Formats: sequence, C-alpha cells, structure tokens
Amino acid sequence: MTPGAALSFGSFTLVPAERLLMRGDERLRIGSRALDILIVLVSRAGEIVSKDELVSQVWRNMFVEENNLRVHITSLRKILGDGPEAQQYISNIPNRGYSFVAPVTRKESPTRADGQQPTIARLPLPRLANRIIGREAVLDQLEGQLPEQRLLTLVGPGGIGKTTVALALAQRLDDGYSDGTAFVDFSGIATGALITELIATAAGLVLASTDPLAELANKLSHRSMLLVLDCCEHLIDEVAAIAEELITRTRHVTILATSREPLRVAPEWVLRLPPLDCPGPDEKLDAARALDFAAVQLFVERASASLGGYSLSDADAPVVADICRRLDGIVLAIELAAGRVDMFGIAGVLESLRSNFDILTRGRRTALPRHQTLRATMEWSFSLLSPAQQAALAQLSVFNQDFTLAAARAVVSGESGGDVEECIIDLAAKSLVVVDRNAYPVRYRLLDMTRAYAAEKFSVAVSREDASRRHAVHYRSLLECAAPHEQDAGWVDGFARDVGNLRAALDWCFSPGGDAAAGVAMTVAAIPLWYHLSLVDECLLRVRQALDWLERQPDADQQSLMRLHAALGFPHMRAISGRPGGAQAWTRSFEIAQKVDDVDFQLRALWALWVDRTNGGEPRAALERAEAFCALSERSADVSDQLIGERMKARALHLLGDQPAAESHVRRMLDADRPPSNGSHLARFQYDQCITARITLARLLWLRGKTEAALREIDDMVSAALAAGHNLTLCHALSDAACPVSLMAGDLARAERYTDMLHRRTHDHALDVWHAYAECFEGDILIRTGDAATGVTLVGEALDRLDRAGFYLYHTVFQSILASGLARIGQELEAVALLDDALARCRSSGEAWYCPELLHQKGKILAEQASRPTEGRLLLQRAIEMARDQGALALEARSVASLVTLNKLVSAV
Repeated sequence: MTPGAALSFGSFTLVPAERLLMRGDERLRIGSRALDILIVLVSRAGEIVSKDELVSQVWRNMFVEENNLRVHITSLRKILGDGPEAQQYISNIPNRGYSFVAPVTRKESPTRADGQQPTIARLPLPRLANRIIGREAVLDQLEGQLPEQRLLTLVGPGGIGKTTVALALAQRLDDGYSDGTAFVDFSGIATGALITELIATAAGLVLASTDPLAELANKLSHRSMLLVLDCCEHLIDEVAAIAEELITRTRHVTILATSREPLRVAPEWVLRLPPLDCPGPDEKLDAARALDFAAVQLFVERASASLGGYSLSDADAPVVADICRRLDGIVLAIELAAGRVDMFGIAGVLESLRSNFDILTRGRRTALPRHQTLRATMEWSFSLLSPAQQAALAQLSVFNQDFTLAAARAVVSGESGGDVEECIIDLAAKSLVVVDRNAYPVRYRLLDMTRAYAAEKFSVAVSREDASRRHAVHYRSLLECAAPHEQDAGWVDGFARDVGNLRAALDWCFSPGGDAAAGVAMTVAAIPLWYHLSLVDECLLRVRQALDWLERQPDADQQSLMRLHAALGFPHMRAISGRPGGAQAWTRSFEIAQKVDDVDFQLRALWALWVDRTNGGEPRAALERAEAFCALSERSADVSDQLIGERMKARALHLLGDQPAAESHVRRMLDADRPPSNGSHLARFQYDQCITARITLARLLWLRGKTEAALREIDDMVSAALAAGHNLTLCHALSDAACPVSLMAGDLARAERYTDMLHRRTHDHALDVWHAYAECFEGDILIRTGDAATGVTLVGEALDRLDRAGFYLYHTVFQSILASGLARIGQELEAVALLDDALARCRSSGEAWYCPELLHQKGKILAEQASRPTEGRLLLQRAIEMARDQGALALEARSVASLVTLNKLVSAV
C-alpha cells in the first residue's frame, strides 16, 4: 500500500497513513485500537484474519483477553452501521476469525496524508516493568473520570506509585484518543523554560515561534490526545500555568498529571493516591488472610523475585504485615524492604526497621511528611551497603537519567572496571539500581528518591565535584567521538537517551566550581545532536550560555566561537522574527572563519548569507555571495562544493532575469558525474542539494515555455523529497517550485494539492515563513476560483507579516497576486499602485525575472479602462520585449495573447 493510499468502501474512506476514517466529508471519531483493527481487516479485505493474528498486530507485546477484541469489533460495527438490515462489512467466521467482506477500492488520499507527518515521531508510552498490585479500584475510578475531567492530577508522596498508576491508566485509555497518548517526564529538567518544548517533542510537534505556549495550544487544538505530565512537583507553578492554558484553549486534549502537590488551577480534579492497603495491628492473620492486602501481595511478589521463589507462610504473615504497616504502605519502601529478604530474612528485615523506629515514627505518624518515611528506608538500606557500594551509589547519583555500564565505569572512581560492574549488579539486586534489559546495551538507572538520597552521601574521600567532572568528561568524549559521524542518524538514536545526562553535565560545567571551558567544548559538540532531535530552543539556550562565558575570556577559542555563532544563525533563518539576528550571527561566524582560515565554515557562512540576501529580495547581493562561494570552493576538500556554487549562481541569475545563463549553471550541477549527495550536505547546508537545484530547474523549465516538463519535474521533486524524509527540503520544494509553478501553469488542482501539503507541513513544524507563503498561494487560488475578497485578505495579511520581517523573496509575486484580487473586486486604482510599487522594487533590487508579468498585468488593467487603452498596449509591448530578452518564453506568450485579444477588441469597435 502506498503511503498516501485511501481505501474506500460503501460511503466510507479509510486513510491508514493519516489514521483517518471518513464518511463522505465527515471525519469520524474512532478509538486507536478499533482503528488499528479496521486497518488490518480492510487492507486484507476478503481474507480471513484469525483472532490471534489481530490481537498480535493491534496489541503488540501485550496480553489481552479475547473479549477485548470482541468489544472493539462491536464498536467498529456500530460506527460502520454494520447489521442485518444494512450493508455488512465485518463478518465473523466461526472458529477462524474475522473477514472484511465489503468491496474495497484503492485511490490516492484526498487529504494527502504525506503532508502531515511530523519531523520527529510521537514518543511511545514507557512500558511497565512489573505487574500492578492493589490499584485496580483506583484505575477503575479514574477510567470513569477521564476524559470528562480534562485535567486530573494524581497527588501523593514520592514512591507511592503515581507514575505507575498514570501509565497503567494511559494504557487503558490510549485507544479512546484518535491521536493517542504522549508521556512527558519532567524529572530530568531543573528549569521551567523547557516544559513547553518537552511536551511538544513527546507529542511529535516542533515549536519555533516567539510564543511557544500559544503555538503549542494552537497545534494541539486540532488533536484528540491524552497528555501524561509526570513528576511536576519541582516545576509546579510553571506546569500549572501551562496545563491551564492548554485545557482552556483546546477541546479534545486531556491532561493527567502526577505531582506531590496539586497544581491548584481552576479546572483541576485531584485524586490523592492512597497507600497500599495494610493489615491493622490487631488483625488476626494467616497467610491467606494477609494476602488479601495489596501491600502484603507486593512484598511477597518482590521478595519472591529477589529470592528466586518465596511463598508466604502462616508464621511469616504477621511479620510481613508489620513490615508493610511500618512502611506506611509506600510502594517504593516495601519494594526496597522486600529486596533485602535474601540477606536478612523476614525477621531480620523487621528488626532492621525497628532499629530505626524513632526516625520512622517520631511524633504522630500522620503528621510526618511521607518522604521522611522514604528517607528512613533509604538510610536503613544505605547502611547495609559495603563502603565501596556506598561510594559507588553516591557517585552514580550524578547521572540525571539512565546510563550504560561504560558510563558508570567512567564515573565511579577507586574501582576497576570489573569491580564497578559487580558493584552495580549488587546494587541492582538490592533494588537500588533499576535494570532495563530491553535496551542495547543494557541500561541502568537510580530511582528518583534513591538518587536524591545518594546525592547527599558524598564525603571527603568521594567528592561530588570529582564525580561530576568525570561525568562531564565522559559525555564530552562521547560527543566529540561522534562528531565525524554527525551526518548519520544512527549516532543520534544512540545518544538520544543520554540527553538528560548531557543537561546534568552542562549544568555542572557552568555552575560555581564547575569547568566552563569543558562546558563550551561540550556545547559545541552537542549542537548536531540538538538539531537532529529538533531541540532548537534548548540548543539556543545552551549556545548563548556558552557564548556568554566564552566571549568574556581574553584567550577565547576562535573555533568554538565560530561554531557557536553558526549554531545561532541556523534557526533564525526560518523564523519571521529572527532573520536579522541570523544574518548577524552568520556574519560573525564568517569573520572568525576567515581569521582562522577555516574553509568549511567560511563556505557554510557564505551559503547562509547568500540565503539571507536571497530571502531579502536582493539578488545582486546574493550573486556576489554565490561568486565568493564558488571562488572559495576551489579550496574545499569536498569537490562537490563547487557544484553547490553553480546552483547558488543559477538561483541568483534566475531572479536577476538571465534565464539562459541560469539554466546553464544549474544543469552543470545536475549533469555532473557525481552530484552532491544528500547525507553529506544536510548538516552543512540544511537541504538536499540535488533537490534544491531541481527547484531552480523546474522554475526555469516553465519560464522557458516547457510547461509539461516543468510539471513533471515538480512531481518528481516532491516525491524525492518525501522519500528522503527531510521536512525542510520538502517545504523548500513546495514553497519555491511545486506551488508557484503549478499556479503559473494554471493547474489549480495540482496547486491546491501542493498548497495543502505545504500548509500542513509548515503548521506542524513551526516554519512560519513558508507558512505565510502557503497562505499567499491559498489566497491566489481563492482569487482565481471566484472568492477574490477572501483571497485578498489572506494574501494581504501574509504579505504584511513577511514585509515587516524583511522577507522579500517573491514579494513582487505576492504583490501581483494581491493586485489581481484587487482588480477583480473593483479596486483597479489600488491594484495599479501596488504594481507600480512592485516594479519600483524590481528596479532597485535587480529582481527582473517577474517584471514582464508585472508589466503584463498592469497593461491589461489599463487597457480595459476607456481612457488608457494606448498606455495599456504599450505596456504589453514592453512586457513582450523584456520577456524575449530574458528568454522567458512563457511570460512572452502570456503578454502576446493579451495583446492579440486587445487588438481584436479594438478592431471590433
């Protein structure tokens, strides 16, 4: 099945790539599990799909009852109107499975699903490591509350199981949201500045505006999604404000938060998660009765895992009940206690707790903060460790998230590699380190309370500063070793799980007593990672932090300064609010690159400044940058840089109106034996260079009168960009070639398809310049199809935004579109004034390529006025001559046709 395929049956259309089911023009609401079942059945229409196969495809790696499948089949039939008195779609084949029996036809998706895919995928829900005990009633209660209560906060002390309950509830509810569930863990960040970006990343969105919260709310307003916001307590004010804003500005988003205190915002519904049920002190217990209590069940299951098998006896039942009661039914404390049974036995565990009785129960138990109970548990647990284990646990607390064994060896001092491994195995056996055996390589982590407690246990012999330094050195080394492979996505996938550790290392480096120089080096090395993961805001924060320190140093490393300024330049090039800052950053980077004679970064900066001048509607200045790039590229180690220079010159010459020369340069690149490859230039020049060269070629083909060839070229180009999976390249191809060429060729169906794709792609990914272009193209279509007033408004507003920001590329084209609309609604004088402004802009900037069309349009308007037909005819003749001089046969033909029509009208009179 092709990515954009739509499957039609009866009055329904199913678009699997968009996870969309429509009846006619109506989008139907359907749960994600039911939709998965439907996709499987429809894609195999006429075949019998067994129940086991359906379950394995829809509930991967999960055990579900057959009844669950039947419930979703019933739901599907209700949505489809399937029944004995109506069209039958899904047939139950006894003892064999289900079959989709209605005729199915395949066609291209009418909504172009391929235009909606995000740059980064929505992150999956973390898997629960163990069976949930004692929370069934709470889960049933919460399941009945959501989504009616759209903001629900699970409140309770650390270690009580809030995250576990939230994940279990999310798994239950996931199929009720058409856009699924996004899980956001705030435990790895210390500042509220990154909250909005983390939510967007988890939801598969990218933000880049100056008001990220408003942008996030706007994008989520089109989605049906459950957001799970985990570990909010240390960012309570910021999370509360963001949650309230999202609930207020969306209709189908539900928020499930976990925190040690309520968010305290108006729409919040709070559930205080109770401790696990424990036997009372006067309860007469045997094993059977004790196992009726969830706390005892949990203790027995975790002790059995620790011992390799354990059954509760009648004799042990009261002892275990006492342990659970003394630990207040706190899940983490019970698990820790159960993990020590292998060393001390049941009675020994209770005796150890009794020795800490004063700490655990000082005053009234209910008057104590519950984290004090966990602290007592941790202190008792810590006392059971050997000195080497204690030192190792303290040092492991510098990791901000999970880590590999190699990372642990690098951080833990005073032990050989083998001793560190043995130490971690021992700590894992004691439930102080959690092991993720599903990862490769295996990863380890400290629970939050364990990490917080262990961080207090540094000593003179084991220095926090030394451990933090080793931690920073390790991750700096990993990043610098990965630098030669920054073009490969594989290294990003391998490092993505260590972003939290990178944050912790940088926080230490730039803290008092840290190593800011190492922090600068790490920031420079991490720049490709942040961009690959679309963590643009975080990258800018860290880059500015590094520059703030580095620029105050008398002997600042020039290479680092050069790279940091370059990192500031890239994101500003695609945001309406950032173009001036981007040019300044690139200019500074270029000056430093010249100073240190770094050819690669001189080329990067020249390319970026060429883009800036092109976006600014200054093709003469852009040509100067392109020629400087070509001259410098002869010194480059990459011979294909010379071909990229040819493309840059072609683009500038095209805008200046020299179409034959432009075509010669662009074909010189595309006809080369080895044109620039995608992977080797994305990081340096942002786009697939072959596809961007084809943008210029497609425009030239149309101007040179080869309309069919131009349309084939844009179709092939968009397909190539989609196949490459690079959103920036795709949006560039759509905005600069596919949409405008389709419109210039008069192919409105093709123009609508590509404009819709550009609109969706730029909306989801915060590409506001190209989004404004999409609105201009949409306005042009409206003007051509009879709704000129709406089109004029849409183009005018988009043009104002671009104008205020200094983005003048295609400004004259958009003025021409606006003038066309004004003329159609009877405002000919305003249209002529706008065209005169566009012509004046062309004369001052040198952007001559569109002058023939501006003259043609003005000539047509004047020719239709009774008092100015001669002036109109002269303008049309000038347009013909100018187009002919430029080699723009298509523009020449348009003016010739208009002049012929005018002459016929005059002759008829």
